[in-house]
Amino acid sequence: MDMASFAGLAAALLGAGVAAGFLAGLLGVGGGIVVVPVLFHLFAGMGYTTALSMNLAVGTSLAIIIPTAVASMSAHHRHGKMDLALLRRWGTPVFLGAVAGTAVAGTVGGEVLVFVFSCTALALAVYLGVSHGDPSPVGEMPGEPLRAFLGGAIGCLSVMMGIGGGSLSVPVMRLFGFSIHRAVGTAAALGLIIALPGAAGFALEGSGAPQLPPLSLGYINLPGVALIFPVAVCVAPLGARAAHRLERGHLQKGFALFLAVSAILMLLRVPG
Repeated sequence: MDMASFAGLAAALLGAGVAAGFLAGLLGVGGGIVVVPVLFHLFAGMGYTTALSMNLAVGTSLAIIIPTAVASMSAHHRHGKMDLALLRRWGTPVFLGAVAGTAVAGTVGGEVLVFVFSCTALALAVYLGVSHGDPSPVGEMPGEPLRAFLGGAIGCLSVMMGIGGGSLSVPVMRLFGFSIHRAVGTAAALGLIIALPGAAGFALEGSGAPQLPPLSLGYINLPGVALIFPVAVCVAPLGARAAHRLERGHLQKGFALFLAVSAILMLLRVPG
């Protein structure tokens, strides 16, 4: 790739960082659920195959989540908003689920990951579109083995989607009576547990893959990590300020629309 093409890639990644940061701040969600579709469409638009674009989007997103989760986890821990007891019980199942998800992702290929992300995003979009506020708690967190199964499922599905798990774990914790602040704080720590094995797995799985973008560590595009993370962090407060001027219901419906449109557009790129 010549300098002009590399400059074009850098500009596109900066634009992706702006979009991901603003949407994350505006909609109050973790970066992965926004970064993955943005990166997928970016790489696909540059001519990479659907499978390679998805693997790059997921791997790069998981790598971006690591420093994000560390910063978020530290802040929530300082404010006492992390449930350490749940982390001790859920940490191992979530980690093992993430390892399993990495192995499954390497076996099924990128096009299947598009279906996994899109179908889950569509289900989440429908839920957000029809729900009114948080679900009513159904009781306390279940005991073993159901609790371990929930943690493992969250870890596995999150890695295959390239997300930190907040979009999945927070609703589950809210369903079992956790306050929103404690659920979000705990989800930040779970994001690190998910992203570490996930990013390592995608880096190893993609080593030696043909036609990777320049400066890629397996399926992790290093310029993507270096450009998107700091830009997204800087732009997110602008989205958050815009969010304060809008009603929560409108934001929730807007996020549902974003997920639905992104998922449909991703599915349309899968070869028939």
